[in-house]
Amino acid sequence: MKELKERIQRDAKVIGDTILKVDSFLNHQIDPQLMQKAAREFVQRFSDAPIDKILTIEASGIAVAILTGLELNKPVVFAKKAKPSTMPAGNYTARVKSFTKNTHHDVVISSEYIKQGDRVLIVDDFLAGGHAACGLIEMLEQAGAQLVGVAIVIEKGFQEGGALLRGRGIRVESLAIVDCLQGNTITFRE
Repeated sequence: MKELKERIQRDAKVIGDTILKVDSFLNHQIDPQLMQKAAREFVQRFSDAPIDKILTIEASGIAVAILTGLELNKPVVFAKKAKPSTMPAGNYTARVKSFTKNTHHDVVISSEYIKQGDRVLIVDDFLAGGHAACGLIEMLEQAGAQLVGVAIVIEKGFQEGGALLRGRGIRVESLAIVDCLQGNTITFRE
């Protein structure tokens, strides 16, 4: 997505050789117009697939997931990083690692909202090591739901997540794939 790549080049900050900070438009302060365009691009790319629900993980993926759900007129479910006391028994859980925070979370989805046979599109802001996506996929498998694919705003192509998912035969659509951050320069895959 050309506009996204231009925004990354203009506003992102490179930290070392592995971190791309996009707080000014994607995951702290959000540019709703850019995220709406991203959502529309996801809808176009997955126009051949029947989708019942959108799934993401809190917190940074929620904005683009909601806009994708709005474009598709489908509900959005997000995995919570802590089980609230109001959540009934019979949930789906997975342990995921956050690359940027170097922490692990036991994430949970209520079985009320993902059902057997649901056709689900995972939407998230970043794909690095693939831990969040794999955790979400694990919970879909627990539910007996069908994974349609994974829609990612920015993929770090130099990390293993994209190759891991694609190697499992999972359809991954990334709007921008960053292949390198060395020398404080952002290099995109074409």
